[in-house]
Amino acid sequence: MVSEMLEEIKRTIMQRLPGRVQVAKVEFEGPEVVIYTKNPEIITENGNLIRDIAKDIRKRIIIRSDRSVLMDPEETIRRIHEIVPEEAKITNISFDDVTCEVIIEARKPGLVIGKYGSTSREIVKNTGWAPKILRTPPISSEIIERIRRTLRKNSKERKKILQQLGNRIHQKPKYENDWARLTAMGGFREVGRSCLYLQTPNSRVLLDCGVNVAGGDDRNSYPYLNVPEFTLDSLDAVIITHAHLDHSGFLPYLYHYGYDGPVYCTAPTRDLMTLLQLDHIDIAHREDEPLPFNVKHVKKSVKHTITLDYGEVTDIAPDIRLTLHNAGHILGSAMAHLHIGDGQHNMVYTGDFKYEQSRLLEPAASRFPRIETLVMESTYGGHEDVQPPRTRAEKELVKTIYSTLKRGGKILIPVFAVGRAQELMIVLEEYIRTGIIDEVPVYIDGMIWEANAIHTARPEYLSKDLRDQIFHMGHNPFISEIFHKVNGMDERREIVEGEPSIILSTSGMLTGGNSLEYFKWLCEDPKNSLVFVGYQAEGSLGRRIQKGWKEIPLKDEEDKMRVYNVKMNIKTIEGFSGHSDRRQLMEYVKRISPKPEKILLCHGDNYKTLDLASSIYRTYRIETKTPLNLETVRIQ
Repeated sequence: MVSEMLEEIKRTIMQRLPGRVQVAKVEFEGPEVVIYTKNPEIITENGNLIRDIAKDIRKRIIIRSDRSVLMDPEETIRRIHEIVPEEAKITNISFDDVTCEVIIEARKPGLVIGKYGSTSREIVKNTGWAPKILRTPPISSEIIERIRRTLRKNSKERKKILQQLGNRIHQKPKYENDWARLTAMGGFREVGRSCLYLQTPNSRVLLDCGVNVAGGDDRNSYPYLNVPEFTLDSLDAVIITHAHLDHSGFLPYLYHYGYDGPVYCTAPTRDLMTLLQLDHIDIAHREDEPLPFNVKHVKKSVKHTITLDYGEVTDIAPDIRLTLHNAGHILGSAMAHLHIGDGQHNMVYTGDFKYEQSRLLEPAASRFPRIETLVMESTYGGHEDVQPPRTRAEKELVKTIYSTLKRGGKILIPVFAVGRAQELMIVLEEYIRTGIIDEVPVYIDGMIWEANAIHTARPEYLSKDLRDQIFHMGHNPFISEIFHKVNGMDERREIVEGEPSIILSTSGMLTGGNSLEYFKWLCEDPKNSLVFVGYQAEGSLGRRIQKGWKEIPLKDEEDKMRVYNVKMNIKTIEGFSGHSDRRQLMEYVKRISPKPEKILLCHGDNYKTLDLASSIYRTYRIETKTPLNLETVRIQ
């Protein structure tokens, strides 16, 4: 059946292409149709034609050269340097013999692409190689380099994976699509271990696969993958909405136990979740609490990941099409729109989202082609969960920093590496640059620096204001001279003993990491301030300090238990959250277009989820459900 469909597609393509185009072969690679040709320049010069064919056959089309017309690599490198302007600042050129692509890494990839793709077309025309153009981040990223190296090294294996996947995706559905059901496998009436299982008569898809890092034991930390209807053999796809561990942290486990299918997410999500998963494994190893997977399973998930841009429609199963939309939560975070069957049902899973403009990101998307079912987060769904405006939060932060610096103190801000850290860096950079805050060093410690590097590699996912600063004004706040990367314990001691400064460090809840070490050094001096800008979970050290604990028993540098007397100023500033508050959640349901027929709430404490559901139904008269973990809801 798959071969029949491919032959039909091939016939359509051959009829539509100019007669002089020499097509060597057409094949499925994952969700894409790949055309290998002996004169690719003719096709690339007819971009509109390819777009029209793709629209007609409702498939994504990639053009590649047949191996027989490829120029020698050394000569290709010379030609590329002749064609591409020097201002593009090419940093590396490598070749993928399997896909017949030349991989060009450059500081300014837009100049390698050229106006309307003119420069990249010249490369194809002159060398035969199809250019794959990547940005060289202004801050060197170890994670991005590792991912690119893994994909280059395993190109042959990845092509085989994609070909097998293509055959699976492009089968004709065996059964009529007359039902769809969702099973809550984690993250319902709780926060953490988000996992949702979609079943149709023809397909099985997992949406998110997270861990609860504060779960305490296996029973509360991991999704319910032992439900009888879930088997890895029948799973068609996994969709990861964003990189935070409560949504992506258990993904490597699937590969450890035999899953060999695809993962769909945005490119920043792939990069950031790899960073966070590797860090999670490292911390577990150091604390002698090993996880049920290791580094090789993270690597395996990278090899199986297919990255999508916002708005890109993709087949992920015989009867399901996926489109990702901006969620405004962290870099690359996405809402998943699933088109089931031939339009029989459409659902949107929001993941975590922010329905408000932030300095870092645009607000979450609220317009979709069709929606019957909306699955929405409810983290701040309680009626009391109203955050102050961002401008007020920034003023509070400036006031706290000003008063602390005036008395000669240091400001410690424990932050999560991905999301809040970058938002705060943008705020601090602007206020120091404009003289509102005195110019003092801002020290960046822990994983934050690597997360920053990934942000600088993906500027197209940032807010419009930030993109304008970077591309049109030539000003990138992440590489400002006020920020200093901390390298090692000796440097931390110098910072603590040195002049007044601002310190951003992980972990965000003082549950470990370098922020805890800074706290021990700084907490007994009343000149210093500790500023919380993120959620402090019940049971964490951060929450205890928020509650007013003044005597904290902790191990000192000699590993002996001692009591630290908290004399530093403690300040909690709300308004920097990456989640929508109660007001924004209600506004989102009001503004979303078209209106869903039913809403399922997830990712919220029991009381908050029920409170929000009740308000949605009373206000908008939309059927709203709050499933428990292990419950299944028929949505179609």
